[in-house]
Amino acid sequence: MNASALALTGYIGWFMLLLLMLATVRVGAVLTAHRAPNSFRPDGTDMTPFVARLVRTHANCYESFPLIGGTLLLAMATGSTAITDPLALVLLACRIGQSIVHLASVSNLAVNLRFALFAAQIGIAAYWLLQLYSRFST
Repeated sequence: MNASALALTGYIGWFMLLLLMLATVRVGAVLTAHRAPNSFRPDGTDMTPFVARLVRTHANCYESFPLIGGTLLLAMATGSTAITDPLALVLLACRIGQSIVHLASVSNLAVNLRFALFAAQIGIAAYWLLQLYSRFST
């Protein structure tokens, strides 16, 4: 498995882990707190601050997936993983790091670090897209 496929697999796996964490919290609330399954606010603010951050962290993954996952899929489909492989695992580390920082804290330092990790992901994806465009525009 090349680095691009590994990063895409890791991204999807991380996304799934966050979803399972959220499902566990909500199922637990239904079973122990006698909450109705349809009573949860979509933003998670009706539970703990951590759960609200978990909801946003999960949302961050699906909001970024079209750009990051789509670019990785494009590279794999066109045999262009030589473009994405060198930074694929760096991007995955930034994605997981952004999520962990978001789950851990909302301090000014944490928000700044989270933004830096997000900006790195966007920068990498933009670089890849420019490289892919260059390759196929000629």
